[in-house]
Amino acid sequence: MSTMNAVETLTRRLLIDGGITTGMRVLDVGCGYGDVTRMVAELVGDAGQVIGVDHDERALETARMRAAEQGFSNVAFAPGDMVPSMPIDGLFDAVVGRRVLMYQGNPIDAIDRLLQVLRPGGRIVFQEHDSTLGPNSSLPLHQQVHGWIWETVAKEGGNINLGFNLHSVLTQGGAKVEQVRAEAIVQTPTQSHPIAFIVRAMMPRLIEHGVATDAEIEIETLELRLNEERQKANATFIWDMAFGVWGSKP
Repeated sequence: MSTMNAVETLTRRLLIDGGITTGMRVLDVGCGYGDVTRMVAELVGDAGQVIGVDHDERALETARMRAAEQGFSNVAFAPGDMVPSMPIDGLFDAVVGRRVLMYQGNPIDAIDRLLQVLRPGGRIVFQEHDSTLGPNSSLPLHQQVHGWIWETVAKEGGNINLGFNLHSVLTQGGAKVEQVRAEAIVQTPTQSHPIAFIVRAMMPRLIEHGVATDAEIEIETLELRLNEERQKANATFIWDMAFGVWGSKP
């Protein structure tokens, strides 16, 4: 746990509080590289099973490789959009997802579809970030980088304000919402968040969408400049708000 970054820690705590536990059969939607899938696999143990589903076959191949390298025998991955495109025997005890509903054109319909593969009383747990709360304007570089990331997500069709709407999305989709929480990803003069790592991973997308140029980003010095800006201003910066919701199928 000590090696987890802030987001991973928030996600793990959300899964536990949302009722993901030993022996469950869980569907992880929009699993990408399988980070949440493996986290869930640890929680359900050898008696449980996790199936990660994603439309990106290349991401699934990476997810399979990482799961195998880390010795997970209770994990499988399948192609599909929200639900597996191949037949899956039986219903799931829980459905989970992180930063996936924000990319659904109709997230209410997505919840309705997911409830169809969830057993009555089964758990539903989602985490979505939200850009509604603005960053600290006294840190112009932080504000600029924050804007780059969210502008790119918006240009890719992501709903950058979904967090505040999670309760209504799940309720209208047919789920019984039990709790919604919001937690800040905070940076201080001595506490950092891997922003430069995130930007490096997103650079092709930032450049492709015309959000920023390679020269503007200056990726090799970005982390140093961000840290120096906070330290010089002795300032705290809220990077993101992570909204979590959990409930059940009536």
